[in-house]
Amino acid sequence: MESFWLAVTNLGRDEVFIVALALYTWLLRPRGGRDLGVAFALSFLVNTALKYGLNLPRPFTSDPSLASEAARATAGGPGLPSGHTQMSLTLWGGMAAQLRRPVFTGFALLLVALIALSRLVLHVHFPSDVLVGALLGLVFALWAARGDFPLHAAGRWTVPALALLAGLLFPHAPRELGTGLGLLAGFWAARPDFSPPRDWAGRLIVAGAGLLVVFAVYLGLGALPESVKDLAVVRVLRYALLVLVAAEGVPRLLRRWLPRAPST
Repeated sequence: MESFWLAVTNLGRDEVFIVALALYTWLLRPRGGRDLGVAFALSFLVNTALKYGLNLPRPFTSDPSLASEAARATAGGPGLPSGHTQMSLTLWGGMAAQLRRPVFTGFALLLVALIALSRLVLHVHFPSDVLVGALLGLVFALWAARGDFPLHAAGRWTVPALALLAGLLFPHAPRELGTGLGLLAGFWAARPDFSPPRDWAGRLIVAGAGLLVVFAVYLGLGALPESVKDLAVVRVLRYALLVLVAAEGVPRLLRRWLPRAPST
C-alpha cells in the first residue's frame, strides 16, 4: 500500500499547488485566486518560521527504519507543523470557503484528510504535526475567503520590495523562505483584471496553453545553476516572476479567451 500513500502524499507537492492555483484563478475567480495566493504565501511563511524556529524531530529522526527511503524523500526540514497538511488545507479549504459549494467542499475535505493521513501512514510526521498543520491551514483558508488584501496602487510594490530586501539580507536562509517571500511578492503585486472564459472550448484552451507557459517558466528558472537558483534573493525573484506570468502574463497572451473585466 505504500505506493498508494506516496501517490496521495505527492498531491501536496509544489507542482500540484501551481496547477490548482493557476486553473482556479483563470477559470473560476481571478480576484479570489489572488486573495487565495496571498493567504497561501503567508501560510507558507508561517509554516517555514515554525518548522525552523522550533526545529522538532520527525518520527524517523532517531530511527530511519520507521520510514522508507521514498517516504523520507517527501519530508523536507524539521517536523512540526506538517507542511503537506497545512498547505493543502490552505489551498483546497480556501477554494471551498470562497466557492461555498457543498460538493466541492466535500471533495476538498476528503482530499486534505487523505493527504494528512498519508503523512502518518508513511511515518514522516507525528499526529501533533498534522493537527497543528490542519489548524493553521484552516485559519489561512478562512482568511483567504475574507479577501482582506488591499488592491490600491499605493502599496502595490511595498511588500515585494520588502520581500526582495529580506532575500538580500538573508542570502543563505532555508529555501522555503525565499519561495514563500517570492509567492507573497508575486501575488501581492498581481492585479487580475480579466474575466474567466464562459465556454468549455475557451476553458480547455486557457488551461492547456496557460499551463504550458507557466511550466515553461517554472522549468526554465529551475534549470539555473544550483549555486545561483538557491540564493534567497534569486528564489524570491523566481517565484515572484512565476506568479506574475500566471496572473498577468497568461491573461494578456490569451486575451481573446480571458477578456478584460468590466470596470467597477
